[in-house]
Amino acid sequence: MANNTKKFSDVNLYELLGVSIEAEQSEIRKAYRKRALDCHPDKNPDNPQAAERFHELSKALEILSDATARAAYDKVLKAKKAAELRTKQLDSKRQKLKEELEQRERAALHKLQAGQPYSTVRKSDEEVLQEQIDRLRREGSKLLEEEQLAMREQLKRSYNEQQQRQQAPAVFDSAQHRIKIKWKADKTKEDKDNGGYTEQQLMQYLKKYGDVVALVMNTKIPGRAMVELKTREACDMVLAYEKGNPANPLHFKWVTPPAEEKAKGAGTTTTSTSRDYEDLVMRKLRQAEERKRLIAQMMQDEGDE
Repeated sequence: MANNTKKFSDVNLYELLGVSIEAEQSEIRKAYRKRALDCHPDKNPDNPQAAERFHELSKALEILSDATARAAYDKVLKAKKAAELRTKQLDSKRQKLKEELEQRERAALHKLQAGQPYSTVRKSDEEVLQEQIDRLRREGSKLLEEEQLAMREQLKRSYNEQQQRQQAPAVFDSAQHRIKIKWKADKTKEDKDNGGYTEQQLMQYLKKYGDVVALVMNTKIPGRAMVELKTREACDMVLAYEKGNPANPLHFKWVTPPAEEKAKGAGTTTTSTSRDYEDLVMRKLRQAEERKRLIAQMMQDEGDE
């Protein structure tokens, strides 16, 4: 018991929780939740110092939330502060006399305890505090159990929310994942037909997969265009299925592939290959509303790849 007495009588539990000695119960509980949550063993399974800190905070709540134990602790704390203040005010000679006097008092108390029944000897403040700590350990603190249960529930909710965020599909930003279109066109002489593809013709091929945000023809290099489709699904279907005119096929490629496409190392790989093409196209035709918005940035000049 001596070690426990020394530990909790020598620690300022109010400073440990970050509250004043006049703090109300609600303030003490709030401070405990805030600090104990950070060092909870479930959040720090491999940190023994965090577990020790959590135990100290829990013990502080247990003592300070019990009126009798708190009164005993406050008495010890105030006595220590008063003694520290007196010590600072003593010079070296008086300090030595004080230590000798305290030593004689302890010796006299020891003799008194050896010669009389313990019940007739006045208990020290620290002994009273230790008795209260032992009582709390035997009885258990209902408040502490409630706080720790609530804390575990909070940690569980936080973990579940984090898992849900990690599992939630990322929002597709069409502006970051445009698609380049390439086909054969005559570059040596004027080709008014541009290899058989105009903006309107390309739009007819593309819009059946979903909303086309923007379609830009490259005016400097024949046989080049860039399209921005609203959804990832539409992009996947275009990359997987659209060929344009068989006599002059269209070739599609990501400008900036999504992260998973980079990992696979296939710019035209699609996740929709197992879907039924006709069903997807018909569903998109029924659901999609045509919308066109020209983008300000033109596709940079590209050479033949």
